[in-house]
Amino acid sequence: MIQQKNLKSLNTFGIEAFAKQFIDLKSFEEASVFFKSEDLSDQNILILGGGSNLLLTQDFNGLVIQNLLKDIAVIEENEDSITLKVGAGENWHEFVMYCVNNGYAGVENLSLIPGNVGASPMQNIGAYGVEVKDLISEVETINIEDGSKVLFSNEDCQFDYRSSIFKTKLKNQYFISAVTFRLSKKPAFKIEYGAIKSQLVNMGITDDQLSLKVVSEAVITIRKSKLPDPKEIGNSGSFFKNPIVSDATFEKLKKKYKDMPAYQLPKGGYKLAAGWLIEKTGWKGYTEGEYGVHKKQALVLVNYGNASGLEIYDLSERILQSVKQKFDVQLEREVNII
Repeated sequence: MIQQKNLKSLNTFGIEAFAKQFIDLKSFEEASVFFKSEDLSDQNILILGGGSNLLLTQDFNGLVIQNLLKDIAVIEENEDSITLKVGAGENWHEFVMYCVNNGYAGVENLSLIPGNVGASPMQNIGAYGVEVKDLISEVETINIEDGSKVLFSNEDCQFDYRSSIFKTKLKNQYFISAVTFRLSKKPAFKIEYGAIKSQLVNMGITDDQLSLKVVSEAVITIRKSKLPDPKEIGNSGSFFKNPIVSDATFEKLKKKYKDMPAYQLPKGGYKLAAGWLIEKTGWKGYTEGEYGVHKKQALVLVNYGNASGLEIYDLSERILQSVKQKFDVQLEREVNII
């Protein structure tokens, strides 16, 4: 176990913060033994994956556990589908590319999302009309209290928009060791959401030329055009969730803001574009000191150098207040604040 570990290289914001104690776990057996042997009941714990959905506003006075469990195993396979059990420490985009290259459909719209596989059920990651909850059949975990293996079915995970039971009721109670995905061998392409269809047109791709590879390439191109590479500019991708409002609230806003984009939900209500709301309040491209709002995507807060997590948090608070004041819509942070 390491004392006073610098976490700057382990979070995509590039925030310098120190963990009082740090350990990395590389296998299910190692993790199970660790949790069985260590009494962590009175210990502050932070489980760290790719560090991509995290804003460190202070040093962490406790134990940081980095999840490095890696493996991709075929559990079941037939002519129509394949079920894969994937280690929580696998890089998410690399897993998506593995699926695309092998003809396993379902995750191609989730290309280039930062982070590791273990965060996918916790956050219920999603993009371009796809949510990972629709692909997950089971989540394997280790009970932090006693080191026992516990399996969660899809229903057990209580998935919600960018959330799950692991982020709410059971936060820091279970260590996600692997995620099981059921993927199709017969693609049903989802290209109507966002700019995918227009990007495919720009690429000269016709409907009869659709493939997992070209859809993934379209998504990657779109994301690269809007989102900064964390290796070049510190960020965590989308900082805020897209807010969901009632039909009545949407109609009221639409009368005043006729160009306001929105997505009607099947069960009622509308999902608004948080980036559009933030841009309309004047924050897009805002810079102060060594931090700010990205010039191409208002959803993304950035660390241009040596900003503190607290500075970025305070900026996000000002943005929340501005959107609330102008639109009477309450934004919510997607990033975990530590």
